[in-house]
Amino acid sequence: MLKKINSILRHTYEDVEAGAALYKQSCGNKLDKRVIIVAIISAISLVFIEYVGKDPGYRMLVDFSNSIGLTGFSTFLIHNLEQSANSQLNRLAFWIAIILIFYLAVPIITIKLVFHEKLSDYGFRIGNVKKDYGIYLVMMIIMLPLVYLMSRTNSFQERYPFYNLRTGESLYPNFWMWEALYFLQFIGVEFFFRGFMLHGTKRQLGFYSVLFMVVPYCMIHFGKPMPETFAAIIAGLALGTLSLKSKSIVPGILIHYSVAIAMDFAALYQKGYF
Repeated sequence: MLKKINSILRHTYEDVEAGAALYKQSCGNKLDKRVIIVAIISAISLVFIEYVGKDPGYRMLVDFSNSIGLTGFSTFLIHNLEQSANSQLNRLAFWIAIILIFYLAVPIITIKLVFHEKLSDYGFRIGNVKKDYGIYLVMMIIMLPLVYLMSRTNSFQERYPFYNLRTGESLYPNFWMWEALYFLQFIGVEFFFRGFMLHGTKRQLGFYSVLFMVVPYCMIHFGKPMPETFAAIIAGLALGTLSLKSKSIVPGILIHYSVAIAMDFAALYQKGYF
């Protein structure tokens, strides 16, 4: 297995570096604005997700709506996010909506209207995923026992699942609705980090585009249990390399969501729900 991993790293590195060299040769000494645009758009998106998407960031939107006379919209937000019987689920849905706007919609608009390129060039395709399914299975086999061990810690149980079941509340319907919304979140996350940031800079940065992406990916885990934040560095490197190899974000979505579901159910198990 170690030989297989080393072979994947070496071939992926060589292929990406060769592509970057050809691209730089064709551009000559001209300023390539792509990395600058990707970096600025990424930074702005991360700011909005941090300050507006995270609870109670919606209050900024409420205040802004009131300041421009959209009191009806601000009343709608307050009712659904604070006063509704499903306010917890609604706040999580608001967070997902902000993520989809800034992790998915904004990068897509940038790719189509600014770069004039295809989404498939940024990992929005199946790619050659089938060739490496064994690697994904090994990653899952490694991760699941670690998830179980982490689930036994207080910090993990306090954090997960994001939808906090009330005493006596069944999993249906709100918890399952949350898990469906959660899946959409991972499409946004993987496209932003392993698509837009990674494939948007690989022609200029080569294989080191993985490192360009890993730093902010690690930072979005700040506030979560420390072992998970360290694990995000390893996961970012692994999923970034696999995305470059397969030219697809699909493996990242499936692996990421599978681990997230396992984390939620492991936390529920430790809390005595099963």
